[in-house]
Amino acid sequence: MKLSGQLLIILAGMFLLIACKENEPQQPANIKPAKDSIHEANIDTSTNPYVVVDVSPMDMSYYPPDYPKLKMAKQVSEPPLARLIYSRPHLQGREIFHNVLKYGAYWRLGANEATELEFFRDVTIQNKKVKAGRYILYCILGPATWNIALNSNLDSWGLQQDSTKDIQHFEIPVAHGNPSLEYFTMVFEKSNKGVDLIIAWDDVVAKLPIEF
Repeated sequence: MKLSGQLLIILAGMFLLIACKENEPQQPANIKPAKDSIHEANIDTSTNPYVVVDVSPMDMSYYPPDYPKLKMAKQVSEPPLARLIYSRPHLQGREIFHNVLKYGAYWRLGANEATELEFFRDVTIQNKKVKAGRYILYCILGPATWNIALNSNLDSWGLQQDSTKDIQHFEIPVAHGNPSLEYFTMVFEKSNKGVDLIIAWDDVVAKLPIEF
């Protein structure tokens, strides 16, 4: 009888342990750190059980700058001219254009999802007409120039560009030796004929001219 009683206690303890494990909150199976061509980090998910906290946060640039704030202040009534959505990796002590990114390879111009550029009216880039609409943006790196591609493969992951869906290509010069930027940055800057899309990271700056 004593042995049977001890066995019952052990079995009850095992069932209680299993039940507790089943009731623990579980992270959704589809939330996994994605491999990235720029940076693969050991990400701590213990502070947020719902989603991975990304080391390359998503950002948005408008032209005119701060368009949503101007709209809420009733300082504009027309749609914006352009909007860019991208993720911002950072250097973390690396020399990106010397030992991480490879010349001749595709680069998503950021991290994570494909960088997206939207025009709210028809534009001209290097004498090529581009219709209003949404496009993804990537480039083929070179030491002196970058080949910028507009592509129609929307809502895609940035590592897998489908070049068969390219809309236009633009060759732009690259300037080295600038003050180093920790975070990859893309912003619109007013120019004589429209805006330049500034692409800057580390000591490199490139400009894509856009005419409205």
